[in-house]
Amino acid sequence: MATLTVAAALLGTGCAIYKPEVAQGNFVSREQAARLAPGMTRDQVRQVLGTPLLQDLFRASRWDYVFTLKDRKDVDRLNYRLSVFFENDVLAAVEGAETLPTETEFVRVLGDQKDYKPRNLQADPDKLQGFAEKNRPPESKLPEQPTTPGSTSFPPLPQ
Repeated sequence: MATLTVAAALLGTGCAIYKPEVAQGNFVSREQAARLAPGMTRDQVRQVLGTPLLQDLFRASRWDYVFTLKDRKDVDRLNYRLSVFFENDVLAAVEGAETLPTETEFVRVLGDQKDYKPRNLQADPDKLQGFAEKNRPPESKLPEQPTTPGSTSFPPLPQ
């Protein structure tokens, strides 16, 4: 019952529930896929595309690169998939490269057009002086510490 009351109160005040965006997988751009060529070794493909998200144990000749992004405000759910196929440990075929966005298109989808205003992080000398005056450590009078111990003899250790 308390949950319903809290939910009703949040909805009544106009508060929205925060939903974090979820990005899963590894993004592969059209430019990366264009660098693939038949005859490349598995290591060469891994250098271009990165580690595949899916490597099926039963079909070792296929690697899948999957990327999804959901719950991003003002952006539809993104789903991209690229599959590469090997024969005798060399690249034989690629599927899905034509559906991948370019790097520029991907950045634009994620909000490249936002207006960011740079902040002035430079402090002028007057501000620095005021900061130093406000944050000066208080002067405290500590008792003088003896420079030598009062006694140099110690009690005997128990046997």
